Amino acid sequence: MKIEFIKTICPYCGCGCGLILEVADGVIVKTRPDRDHPVSKGHLCMKGWNAHEFVHHPERLTSPLLKGKNGFQKISWDDAITLAMEKFQAAADTYGPDAVAGLSSARCSNEENYLFQKLIRAGFHTNNVDHCARLCHGPTAAAMARAFGSGAMTNSIDDLAGADCIIMFGSNAAETHPIIMGQIYKACANNAALIVVDPRTTEPAKNADFHLPVNFGADIPLINGMMRHILDCGLEDRSFISQRTQDFEVMKKELASWPMERAAQISGIAPETIAKAAECYARAKNASIVFCMGLTQHSCGTANVHAVCNLAMLCGQLGRPFCGINPLRGQNNVQGACDMGALPDFLPGYQSVTTPGVRSKFQAAWGSSLSATPGLTVTEMTASAGKTVRALYIMGENPMMSDPDIHHVKKRLGKLDFLMVQDIFLTETARLADLVLPGACFAEKTGTFTNTERRVQVLRKAVSPPGEALDDFSILCRMGNGLGLDFNYKNPGEVMDELAGLTPIYGGITFSRLASHGLQWPCPSQDHPGTPYLHKQTFSRGRGLFVVPDYNPPREMPDPDYPFALVTGRMFCHYHTGTMTRRSRTLCQESATPFVQIHPQDAQVFGILQDDSVRVSTRRGSIVLFAMLTEDVRPGSLFVPFHFAEAPANALTHEALDPVSKIPEFKACAARLEKEKNVDKQDS
Repeated sequence: MKIEFIKTICPYCGCGCGLILEVADGVIVKTRPDRDHPVSKGHLCMKGWNAHEFVHHPERLTSPLLKGKNGFQKISWDDAITLAMEKFQAAADTYGPDAVAGLSSARCSNEENYLFQKLIRAGFHTNNVDHCARLCHGPTAAAMARAFGSGAMTNSIDDLAGADCIIMFGSNAAETHPIIMGQIYKACANNAALIVVDPRTTEPAKNADFHLPVNFGADIPLINGMMRHILDCGLEDRSFISQRTQDFEVMKKELASWPMERAAQISGIAPETIAKAAECYARAKNASIVFCMGLTQHSCGTANVHAVCNLAMLCGQLGRPFCGINPLRGQNNVQGACDMGALPDFLPGYQSVTTPGVRSKFQAAWGSSLSATPGLTVTEMTASAGKTVRALYIMGENPMMSDPDIHHVKKRLGKLDFLMVQDIFLTETARLADLVLPGACFAEKTGTFTNTERRVQVLRKAVSPPGEALDDFSILCRMGNGLGLDFNYKNPGEVMDELAGLTPIYGGITFSRLASHGLQWPCPSQDHPGTPYLHKQTFSRGRGLFVVPDYNPPREMPDPDYPFALVTGRMFCHYHTGTMTRRSRTLCQESATPFVQIHPQDAQVFGILQDDSVRVSTRRGSIVLFAMLTEDVRPGSLFVPFHFAEAPANALTHEALDPVSKIPEFKACAARLEKEKNVDKQDS
């Protein structure tokens, strides 16, 4: 028996932990932690320890599938590529370039995301390309790029352990980013203060010095109240403000309208608690802000992120180790997909499609004309399906689980002339496709991922894809060549070299330099060591910009017909739409059935007991789940994880969008609760 040990990167959250896959005769039999890895240092969470379990699952796609009258039928790769090119080209020729759109993937490599957006832009002359960052950290990119010039995590994961004060906004990192939570707990062990802002009583909240259970969607009033108190006490960093920021006086004028009483009333946090939290952050030598989707997934998500940027600049907590603003990326390569230009308004490296010099540079390199008009976002593509968008290419995304109001999503996707999905399983979205292409998972390809701290790391192939499945790099090369583009790349390293020549922040990154511990961008030249923290002497845009955040409450509030506030999110043992983790035997043993968290007081009113079947309904639809009674949610609220296809949380969420980033408001909508006729939980 031949045994191999392959070092690679975890396919789950944005931590970017190091794995060692044990391969016996071409089959992965075990996952081990990489003790030399700079991020995980020999540690893994439950998902990481079991990252291999879905790889050889019998439901893996093994050949291209074409939908006919009697369902899906196998076809050859040559026929699949020819058909795809004919359908996409026909849509572009008949309706114009913007009739074609593509969704790239935060689970695919940097090189694959680069090729995908290049295919859409150079092959079809449209900027209609986006990916799931729109649904998690779109507000982060929009707000931080405007305030600082860069939308990425400002510091490194290890910096968290050295902070004196950490504020967590809308992040349950103990479940979603456990390795990062370990660094936060290291700081706490060294007497750092932990402040958790979250409506739910999460594990971080239970271990916090201050838990601020803010009212849903009221982060801006809370932060404005903190800033007003900091100014009233004279605790702001006047030197930093004067030397490194602009428009402070505009922000100061706005804060005059946020006395503590108003902030406390709207946020639901007592004035003395707001004051103590504000003083704790402002007096700290090194204070860090960590946030996740509890802050961003609101119709005011971009304004929320502007508010935390303002707070950090007010106290000068930027441009140094152990501080900064640190958004935690939800998927393994969501940072990289953004970096690669899988966005409707940016080419690789956040270079605007509207800038003539940028376009001319890429046009010369790619030998194709490029559109100067920003394309459609994920949510706009769905709304336009069957209207202006006639053909859609989806690679490694599952909008039938991840997008809001999935009944509407299904209806719109059904209006397309042609839908092609490239994935590793026949997902809920793939079942709607006209053509399905079998791709490869993380263990079956070579390339790079970029984690949440901007660390570019090598992904190494351990086994071959099943059957006739191909790695996504090879599929995209076939597609590009089918369109007459020069996609004759020998390996992903050649793609990285092309990217480096066009993208300054990746300018010094090569496969050979990444071999050991990776590099953190910006890395502009081959003698540059990488950048552990951003904005050291100046912001990427020059001076940091104070932006007044417009406060607007959630679009849909509880009322007599729908008296509960519904929140959706993730849980420890599952990941995103469940495509991978719900095909892991070990992880399903931990949690196999969908549930809703209900406060015991509310359960008593409805006569609901633990594990009873209940129906949760909104104005969009309803789902049946099992009741989990817990005081971790406040009375009058419900929490539903969105991993379960049999009870999809996004059948309930609505399409209210942030006007800037176009992110949906997943974190607040009105719902009602009813007791159902009980179903045996073990039989579900």
